[in-house]
Amino acid sequence: MNIAKHYINGEWVAEGPLGDSINPATGAVMGQYHAGSAALAHDAATHARAAFFGTNWQTSPRQRANVLFQFADRLEAAIDDLAALIVAENGKLMSEARGEMMGSISEIRYYGGLARAILGRTFEATPGSFSIMHREAAGVAAIIVPWNAPVTLLVRSLGPALAAGCTCVIKPAHQTPLIHQRVMECLADCPDLPAGVVNSVNENGAEVGQALVASDAVDVISFTGSSATGRHIMAGAAPTLKRVGLELGGKAPAVVFADADLDRSVAELTRAAVMMAGQICVAATRFLVHDSILDDFTARAVAAFGAVKTGPGSDTASQMGALIDKTSEARILRLIEQAGDEGKMLLRGAQPGGDLAKGAFVTPTLFQIDDLQSPLVQEELFGPIVSVEGFSTEEQAVQMANATVYGLAASVHTRDLDRAMRVSRAIRAGTVWLNCHSRLFAEGETGGYGQSGLGRLHGVEGLNDFLETKHIYLEQGTLPQGLNT
Repeated sequence: MNIAKHYINGEWVAEGPLGDSINPATGAVMGQYHAGSAALAHDAATHARAAFFGTNWQTSPRQRANVLFQFADRLEAAIDDLAALIVAENGKLMSEARGEMMGSISEIRYYGGLARAILGRTFEATPGSFSIMHREAAGVAAIIVPWNAPVTLLVRSLGPALAAGCTCVIKPAHQTPLIHQRVMECLADCPDLPAGVVNSVNENGAEVGQALVASDAVDVISFTGSSATGRHIMAGAAPTLKRVGLELGGKAPAVVFADADLDRSVAELTRAAVMMAGQICVAATRFLVHDSILDDFTARAVAAFGAVKTGPGSDTASQMGALIDKTSEARILRLIEQAGDEGKMLLRGAQPGGDLAKGAFVTPTLFQIDDLQSPLVQEELFGPIVSVEGFSTEEQAVQMANATVYGLAASVHTRDLDRAMRVSRAIRAGTVWLNCHSRLFAEGETGGYGQSGLGRLHGVEGLNDFLETKHIYLEQGTLPQGLNT
């Protein structure tokens, strides 16, 4: 049986009580992991700090680029193993797992290229002075990774952190330790990576995460997860005034106007709602539909949701995989009951029978609701459960789209380009897709407004959380005027 260990200062550490890794599609134990501790977190952060100040890592962009390219090559060589692990331990479809791996490899190579292109600027403020605005690594970065995309959501922080010259401590999610172990094996195999530059400590409840957030040895926290946990992290980081980058919850509205291509919109939004069983922060979770097409759109959406085949990610016929665990299954079933009480049930999700009952499966749910203040509209549900809400005017559509505390992503569906631009500019969200939903790639920054977070990940701006700007100033004087006359 596989057992996931910690990785500290270039060594695998088998310390701490053992926890089980559960296959969410079957409920079976597929491996174990050593749970971490505050002491191990402190040890890892201490080694990361020693590597930051005791090696040339922060001043060696070519070495950093080489390591990132080596890492990408090793992940690519292990793509079949890792995709199978993602399916088994996370519950995704195989197509989703392979997509996650290909996107992660692309992201690492992108930041490998940027590692050699981190530029500052110079200027002359007054005659005889010279200012250098130098970009340098911020220090030790703690990266706290969620379970829903355990490779992608690791490398989109680890890639820019390493490219910038930071050293790192990673805290993976306890639900996906075997996936993380395999990723760390690929990283540990990189010949140009100095010991201590990347460390990893498995979680034990919240102990490891809390220790890293409070640690004097950590300069930057990069966290992806819920808004509630993000608030705790901000509070925990306040005494040491460390930098905090947060990508938090979402409640993505999809605004569908009367002139939308309904065949395309329904197909796009069905996929965006059931991808990863709705367990993705940019999932389409609210369908805001113009009143004139509400009945037509609803009938099409009910048919599309009802046709989704729920099943194990290893089955090529499956169109939606498992939830992460039985606790999430029970939570989603309770939310479905609440949706039936508060709104009009259009398609009621349920736990499938037979062998699927052993796993954490719930079929998709679609319900109609008019109460903008309902928790079903206001809160992130994180599952395959979507509300349908009608609107009558463009202004009302924007008001409804902006009616929650979240602002991570949205989409607008219309053939009118002017309307698409007006509405997308008015929606308070970090990403707005036009006539599609959930397109993510390394070059394009993502992040949130409001309680969806702070900072940006992906793209050139993804480096910003991990870089400081230093002003170096020199008064070198000037030569006498007129020498060239």
